[in-house]
Amino acid sequence: MNKLRLILGDQLNLQHPWFKEVDPDCTYLMAEMRQETDYVTHHIQKIVAFFSAMRNFSASLKEQGHKVIYLKINEEENPQDLDELIHKYIGKLKADKFEYLLPDEYRLDQLLKEITTSLDISCDFSDTHHFLTSRDTLEEFFEGKKQLVMESFYRMMRKKHNIMMQDGEPEGGKWNYDQSNRKKWKGSPAIPSEYDLRKDVQKIISEIDKAGIKTIGKIDPQAFNWPTSRKESLEVLNYFAENLLQHFGDYQDALHTEQRFLFHSRISFAMNSKMISPKEVIDRVLEEYRKKKTEIDISQVEGFVRQILGWREFMRGVYWREMPHYKSKNALDNQNKLPDFYWTGDTKMNCLSHSINQSLEEAYAHHIQRLMITGNYALLTQTHPDEVDAWYLGVYIDAIEWVEITNTRGMSQFADGGIVATKPYVSSANYINKMGNYCSGCTYDHKKKTGDNACPFNALYWNFLDAKKESFKDNPRMGMMLNLLSKLGKEEMEEIRSRATQIIENPDQF
Repeated sequence: MNKLRLILGDQLNLQHPWFKEVDPDCTYLMAEMRQETDYVTHHIQKIVAFFSAMRNFSASLKEQGHKVIYLKINEEENPQDLDELIHKYIGKLKADKFEYLLPDEYRLDQLLKEITTSLDISCDFSDTHHFLTSRDTLEEFFEGKKQLVMESFYRMMRKKHNIMMQDGEPEGGKWNYDQSNRKKWKGSPAIPSEYDLRKDVQKIISEIDKAGIKTIGKIDPQAFNWPTSRKESLEVLNYFAENLLQHFGDYQDALHTEQRFLFHSRISFAMNSKMISPKEVIDRVLEEYRKKKTEIDISQVEGFVRQILGWREFMRGVYWREMPHYKSKNALDNQNKLPDFYWTGDTKMNCLSHSINQSLEEAYAHHIQRLMITGNYALLTQTHPDEVDAWYLGVYIDAIEWVEITNTRGMSQFADGGIVATKPYVSSANYINKMGNYCSGCTYDHKKKTGDNACPFNALYWNFLDAKKESFKDNPRMGMMLNLLSKLGKEEMEEIRSRATQIIENPDQF
């Protein structure tokens, strides 16, 4: 049987059972398509990373003896559309069977279902063999329960996969060391330099330019420093385990003007493109921990494992449980536009300037920068979640809808009404100052609510609570803040509303 197998750009798993043996009657099909580069405006580094990783993956398959058709972005044979691509090459190869790997994005899942329905040959699909759960695991686990609680899901995963467990109990006696993972970094311990993978990507950039693809962000054509092969991905993972893991947990939430990466692993793109799997990431980290138990505290390791085994798998489960209606949720009825400075970094607010400029220059920001700086500001200014989704999906190298939209529309913007988070993740300047040094040297005073030099986050925070108090009146986790809100005097509240309105209506003045 003459088989055609499709591989998408985020399905670069060389360990997949498909590739264990060479089938002379099987051809693999890969293509760089405008359909995928244009559905949102992506960061230039994101497109470079995907094209480079796809090309490396294709080359690896060919080296193993597999037959591969690979279409670059500007090739005349490339129809730039998935439906046309599949029909064209089924015809060209006279294929008797078409197979694909289950996509992780709803839109592609639906599209491939429609395409295969229209084909008059045998069709089949396979799991990607990447995640530690199926699409339905989360829904099955929470069946009959009112609330999706990540912690209970995480504990189930620890038990199921026997990760950091001893005699049925959590290793170290605690399930969660989150309270230990909130330290402010003050210049020590020393942070090792990032792992050096710098390579010249000018050729791919030229091809992207020639294709006329619209992008955002910056790139150094001679010093692109993201892993784009399985070999490089494993090198970055090893570097993290050997050099950064020791302090990861302590400072995973820290913010600092002089440190963009702190002790973070920067393996999210490698994982989300499937060059490495969550299981091998966890195994490698635990291997290092076992080897250096006198040097690495369990809190450093558990904090990392929780992100991979708990949060990542949890968010994927929420995605498949709630799509497609999840994408249109706007529980707080926020309608404002995202300020222009999200695309320029040109703002006097130090925390936003650092976080946005870093995002534009690196295609990366860690989770607290995303959640409590850029996401916090977007929610406090009551920005429409569609606007927030488009920015996050485009600007970050690791952003694929299944992980982006659940974190953005759910965790960050509370647009899902509490499916992912039990309360909105909003804060005044107090939290930002507590977690880092962004407030030092800022134009604005983080202690003041009103006045020309008052930090915008403060007026926006109290104004948001006031504007949305009806939405939160029955939320037990918001009771204390709403009680504090009620104690603000009428005159002070009027000043806060006026200041917040000024900020929301004139964002580029701040």
